[in-house]
Amino acid sequence: MEQRPISPTERADGFFGEDGFALIEILCVLAIIGMLAAIILPAIPRATSKTRLESYAVETAALLKTDRNVALRRRTQVRTLVDTEHRVIRSGVTGHTIQLPPDVTLNAMLASRCADRVAGQSIDFFPSGMSCGGVVALVRPGMGFEIRVNWLTGGVEIVPQKQV
Repeated sequence: MEQRPISPTERADGFFGEDGFALIEILCVLAIIGMLAAIILPAIPRATSKTRLESYAVETAALLKTDRNVALRRRTQVRTLVDTEHRVIRSGVTGHTIQLPPDVTLNAMLASRCADRVAGQSIDFFPSGMSCGGVVALVRPGMGFEIRVNWLTGGVEIVPQKQV
């Protein structure tokens, strides 16, 4: 039998051509990491960002302004529903609904009586431009926005809430 000469690096390592990992080993590790990520990532709660909360406030203000403008144009009363329990705001004209995520609290300070009827669940806009008025607050820990509806003018404005 003929022996080939051993190089100094082979002699020092003690291994002959068995360095590194096999491709199949690397693929198995990547597959295990992928499966763990698929299981763990959905369980991590995703909080509503300040930007997303602000966009909900802008969308709510736009819905209220649309209802007010339609009341003025059509010379009719329009009612915007504010359901704090289910975190829903619904347009009285288009039926468009804003559903807030679970981590956002919807608080409303609405008139208890408006136009000789019991209110408390909605903001009404009248043909004159006036409204029942109210404040709708979108709040999550550390931040919040108030959408204020002026009872005299029916004007809608967004005001950042001061968090304590």
